[in-house]
Amino acid sequence: MSSRRKPLNLMVIGRLPSRKLFVGIAVALFVVLFLAWGLATRSGAIPPIFLPKLTDVWLKMVSLAQDGTLWSDVKSSLYRISIAFAISSVMSIVIGVLAGCYGFFKALTEPLVDFIRYMPVVAFVPLTILWTGTDDVQKFLIIWIGTFFQQVLMVIDAVKRVPGDFVGLGRTLGMPDRKILFRIVLPGALPGIWDALRISLGWAWTWLVLAELVASTSGLGYRIVVSQRFFQTDTIIGYILLLGILGLISDQIMRAAERVLFRYNKRHA
Repeated sequence: MSSRRKPLNLMVIGRLPSRKLFVGIAVALFVVLFLAWGLATRSGAIPPIFLPKLTDVWLKMVSLAQDGTLWSDVKSSLYRISIAFAISSVMSIVIGVLAGCYGFFKALTEPLVDFIRYMPVVAFVPLTILWTGTDDVQKFLIIWIGTFFQQVLMVIDAVKRVPGDFVGLGRTLGMPDRKILFRIVLPGALPGIWDALRISLGWAWTWLVLAELVASTSGLGYRIVVSQRFFQTDTIIGYILLLGILGLISDQIMRAAERVLFRYNKRHA
């Protein structure tokens, strides 16, 4: 007597779909959204100045790609976010690990970081222009301000989640602090630190656009501002969608790297 496989009920806490089913659901959602967009614009329910047709957005992006405008904007934005995010990440990892391990650095770092991280990044835009001008350094600084202080706290938290028993075992074995740090604390905290970097990368994209919206002559944010002046809604929506695609690609790259770098972490097995 053949046994029938029970249907997978995804409405149960902790039950996850297979990779194939996950991708299928995600693709179906995007298809539904784009179909709704197409129906709303083709029926004339929404004027083109508010929401252009999907085909118009696609043709506009193809045109911008062919004349080189799109690639120039993408190149400028990728350069800025890569440099600024790398600087912010390296600094936050070093400072966060020290603050998570040693009480002196924690007392030195955490109150100041908690104080600054509640300050709105937008308020720093005119100050950064005054301090550094309108070149790429100003864009780096805005992205750094928007990501660094949040990253530090998340790195500290990742270090704190390393079981104290592991550190105690290292002391029992007579390991000095330096070896405990590099052989126990860092391997245990790195998966959590990588998660923190992946999350903060999304913030970095947001602050990049903010920096390019003001006092810029290139980049994705700059093109959105220019298009706004001439009511080029197709370009604005196209660039917003492009930002979402770039963000999704960068997130998937981080996820793939996580599975390769931290095979010892059971959660990603």
